[in-house]
Amino acid sequence: MIESWRFAVGTLTAIPVKPPRSAAREITGPSMVLAPLAVVPLGLLVALVLWGGRELSLAPLGVAAVAVGALALGSRAFHLDGLADTADGLTASYDRERSLAVMKTGDTGPAGAGALVVVLGAQAGALVSIAAMPNGPWLAALLVCVSRGAVVVTCMRGVPGARSDGLGATYVESIHPVVTVASWTVLTALMCGAFVLVDEPWWRGLVCAGVALLIVTAVIRRAMSRLGGVTGDIFGACVEISLAALLVAAS
Repeated sequence: MIESWRFAVGTLTAIPVKPPRSAAREITGPSMVLAPLAVVPLGLLVALVLWGGRELSLAPLGVAAVAVGALALGSRAFHLDGLADTADGLTASYDRERSLAVMKTGDTGPAGAGALVVVLGAQAGALVSIAAMPNGPWLAALLVCVSRGAVVVTCMRGVPGARSDGLGATYVESIHPVVTVASWTVLTALMCGAFVLVDEPWWRGLVCAGVALLIVTAVIRRAMSRLGGVTGDIFGACVEISLAALLVAAS
């Protein structure tokens, strides 16, 4: 478990940790289940930025933009890169190999840039509303952590990989569906409790979970249809899109 924890923290954050002894599937699979816990420091960073900006009466949108930027820096913009590559790949061609080649180059084209603007804009705009709630910054912190639960879905057995190489191949089909269901049950329960703390109906947690899972599932199905499966870039795209969905649904 310690090795999986190191793998999760080292992969999903910019926090320096001792590298795990290997990238075997018995390490990578559990590491993705630990993803929401691994990014707790990043969630707290977002909360502190929002809380500090509110206490100092700074411009809400500016503070939200700084919070989004801090989160990107804290994760080395890892997931944003995946989002941009996914958008470029899925819009470049209807040919599977051509799309995968575009995603692998890493160059950001018009579709990738547009996706970044829309998703980051949605995240920042929603954070403005959430930060104004009682205990809203801490709700935002939780949603940051929950968004990383998207990888528990992308790594589930039954979701094939699009290719045999690349970072994503290390994680593909490494998590049992029962673990995925259990993980999201816990995350949903936490969100329901968090909404009570911000004086909102508890069932809004169910809505947030439903919206996030629906969108992540749609992205996965599109990837399977166009590419034959998922890649590491798809993982990153699902994280960023699920975060935007969670924040908008909570705002």
